[in-house]
Amino acid sequence: MNYNLLTKQIIENIKKVVEGKDDVIEKVLICFLAKGHLLIEDVPGVGKTTLVKTLSKSLDLSYKRIQFTPDLMPSDITGMTVLNRENNEFIFKKGPIFNQIILADEINRTSPKTQASLLQAMEEGIVSIENITYKLKKPFMVLATQNPVGYQGTFPLPEAQLDRFLMSISIGYPDENSEKNIIMNYKLKKSLEEVVAIASEEDLIKMQEEVDKVEAKDSMVQFIVNILNGTRKHKDILLGASPRAGIDLFKGSKAVAFLRGRNYIIPDDVKEILPFVLKHRIILSSEARIDGRKIEEVLKDVLRHLYVPVVNEIES
Repeated sequence: MNYNLLTKQIIENIKKVVEGKDDVIEKVLICFLAKGHLLIEDVPGVGKTTLVKTLSKSLDLSYKRIQFTPDLMPSDITGMTVLNRENNEFIFKKGPIFNQIILADEINRTSPKTQASLLQAMEEGIVSIENITYKLKKPFMVLATQNPVGYQGTFPLPEAQLDRFLMSISIGYPDENSEKNIIMNYKLKKSLEEVVAIASEEDLIKMQEEVDKVEAKDSMVQFIVNILNGTRKHKDILLGASPRAGIDLFKGSKAVAFLRGRNYIIPDDVKEILPFVLKHRIILSSEARIDGRKIEEVLKDVLRHLYVPVVNEIES
């Protein structure tokens, strides 16, 4: 199986529906290949839901959308034990989390208690209900959308929840040509029903296993550690990157290398994925925020002060 060709076919398949967002589509696939979860922060109406639906159909995985609202309860996500009146026995009714692609729509419109019900599933791939543990089927990915903080009725995600997302992206508005096509073709709408599955569940698991096999020299691991330490010591950063962020940066870099047709990572892989892995985990100091500094700008400053290793080939 030519997995590099398969990834290109998946990207092209999604592009049939999601126009003008090639880089976003690629980042979503990178996150999936790295076995991570994705946070999409953007204004309503830019195609977040369409992107996730097209992804799930292209990958032929079970899909469920959970609309987060202020009155949503944890049991609405994980499921609950109910009494079967026919035999007077309790049975467990699985919630929507027992699917493989989960769209947690507007996750910051519900309470922190309900948000936290996703933590175990995202971290361990299991759900515990009344001392019984249920395994979630793999591959498993949560793609959560959130409206920008400050929109009416939003609850900021706590740091512990944010740290479970391997990457954070923003879709943004389409360019002029893409938006013109979207408007002109809105009646045709390139229905999702026309999207066919490109990869089987077995293919996807094998692809993720191939990503795990991507190698890294010790100098590359040290480069990632130096980045983490750099965020913790920078004068404009109040909360630096966690060890989990380092693991996710490593995994994401492997997925980038795999997508580029290499079996080893190089500094450019780390640099490419860096802002998407760290920007939602880092908190700037109040002085930096007052000065109008952006996290992406501060991360570039962190990199400027680090030695960048030269990597030409994997170690034998």
